[in-house]
Amino acid sequence: MRKSFSLLLAGSLLAASFAVTSAPSRAQSAGSIAVLLPDSASSARWEADDRRFFEAAFKAAGVSYSIVNAGGDKSKQLTQAEQAITNGAKVILLVNLDSGSGAAIIAQARDAKISVIDYDRLTVAGPGADFYVSFDNVAVGKLQGQGLVDAVKAAGLKNPNVAELNGSPTDNNATLFKQGYDSVTDPLYKSGDWKKVSDQSVPDWDNQKGEVIFEQMLTANNGKIDAAIAANDGLAGAVIAALATQNLKPIPVTGQDATVGGIQNILAGKQSMTVYKAIKTEATGAANLAIALLQGKDTKSMATGKTNNGTNDIPSLLLTPVSVTKANIQDTVIADGFRTWQEICVGDFAQYCPAGALTASTMSATMSSTMSMTMAATMAPAKSMTMAATMAATK
Repeated sequence: MRKSFSLLLAGSLLAASFAVTSAPSRAQSAGSIAVLLPDSASSARWEADDRRFFEAAFKAAGVSYSIVNAGGDKSKQLTQAEQAITNGAKVILLVNLDSGSGAAIIAQARDAKISVIDYDRLTVAGPGADFYVSFDNVAVGKLQGQGLVDAVKAAGLKNPNVAELNGSPTDNNATLFKQGYDSVTDPLYKSGDWKKVSDQSVPDWDNQKGEVIFEQMLTANNGKIDAAIAANDGLAGAVIAALATQNLKPIPVTGQDATVGGIQNILAGKQSMTVYKAIKTEATGAANLAIALLQGKDTKSMATGKTNNGTNDIPSLLLTPVSVTKANIQDTVIADGFRTWQEICVGDFAQYCPAGALTASTMSATMSSTMSMTMAATMAPAKSMTMAATMAATK
């Protein structure tokens, strides 16, 4: 406990030091950064995670910024981009709703000499953005495919009927996810070990539409679907809800995004796995790139590779995804601070949480709060003494 306290204290002091020494004033940077989020329906991450991580990074850097959400409306997102340009944005972080509308936004930004970062989703129409920050999305799909293989094996299923519930057909990421999991599952279909009984995409990642589609899949197959690929946690939830509606037991099903709901379903035995994409790392990396562009700094070393959007090679920062099952929740999303047991272990889901999880999490939060108050109390007198000494010297 003493060692953990010392490490946490050292980390807190380092963070405090960084915040004090590296945050320029708003006056030092002309213009602002505009973040254009896509919606709230396709995934809970956009508002629950990405927004807060962007806010934290921009506030720490002391730059002017705005974050808006298009609510799934392409025309609205274009209007938001135009407004950002009018308001003096110098960098736009874009999560497009589709590549056509994304290309239109990039074109307007280019005309206004504004840099654009494709965030999470690559715009595959037109010349592309200036930078692309995301994950290796084919690798995400491969983790999903292997996750289903492992879950089917653990369930002891032989020759399972498998359905695939893909993401939006207008989202390039959904195409890449499918490319990844198909590379794992196609050999099983071809060998006859597995049978693919349905394969459909869900418009706009709409979970309600996903539930209807999966209910139709179940009806078409007389309820005989033994396992499913679901492209994210929201669609996994749609599969779970459709099964419950038809009084069918849970089946092996994949997910993605490590949402609170996804982790809860894994603990409850209703979902087999999810894919943890360290969104804080992704958002912070994109924010740092945007800040560097805003401040006119050299950004060449910030890209780790290039991604071809069909027209050009886009300088890219691609991160590595991680598979999450019930066995490693603590060592991944909890250890990283991306999720907490307090937000997961609520209501009926509390019964599925590891013994002592809430107690340990509460102790950690209390310790962190206590240290913050102690540091503030310790630093306040020192600050007052410094001010007093400065005033005395001035006199």
